Amino acid sequence: MHDRGVTLHPVLDDVDLVVFDKDGTLISFDAMWVGWARELGGRLEMATRRPVAGDVYATIGFDPTVDRVLPGGPLAVATMDGLRDLVGAVLRRWCPSVSAARRILADAWFEPDPVATAVPLADLRAVLSAIRVGRRRIAVATTDDRRPTEATMAGLGIDDLVDTLVCGNDAGPTKPDPDALRALADRFGLAVGRTAMVGDTTADLRMARGAGVHAIGVTGGVTPSAELAPFAEVLLGSIAELVVD
Repeated sequence: MHDRGVTLHPVLDDVDLVVFDKDGTLISFDAMWVGWARELGGRLEMATRRPVAGDVYATIGFDPTVDRVLPGGPLAVATMDGLRDLVGAVLRRWCPSVSAARRILADAWFEPDPVATAVPLADLRAVLSAIRVGRRRIAVATTDDRRPTEATMAGLGIDDLVDTLVCGNDAGPTKPDPDALRALADRFGLAVGRTAMVGDTTADLRMARGAGVHAIGVTGGVTPSAELAPFAEVLLGSIAELVVD
């Protein structure tokens, strides 16, 4: 589509609303979460004085031998509350009492810095600005909590280009519920069939398929292209390819 000199990928020709996943799509997943997982494991081992890190990593879906987040695992798709609950369950297996496990988790738990660890995977301002030229709406849907997500958008300098957010701790339908995409289209008075979901996980693309929207996969995140392909209408190396020139 040509809009005032901007040429977008044909997949956006009939799209009025573009919904982006955050980690692995807009910003590097590894930059934000690999260091966090390792530090959390270290904190928990120090607090428990027991080798709990391996159990924690296996439970959340992190391979420390290659510093890799496992596709489809909790670290790739779960909310922060969900991750905390999983780690709490691990600690209850290792600690002498439930109260001790709760205390250790409270002391060791932390969230990654939403600004310092946000490494963009494209020229985000250029891409989002190009998409908005045709008066398209832009949303971000993430399993991350609202406070750090808002901080990330502001830190990246794109908060003014994003019309709305759907975050993991919001009320109402959230990822990966297809109703989250339907609700977004309704919010803007747009046809859900003229919506596109852009993401790096099969959960993103399954959500898109379930809602009846365009499913655009990007291969720069945690999921190999071979796993994304069966669910994607289009596969791109990064969101930069949404802008042809």
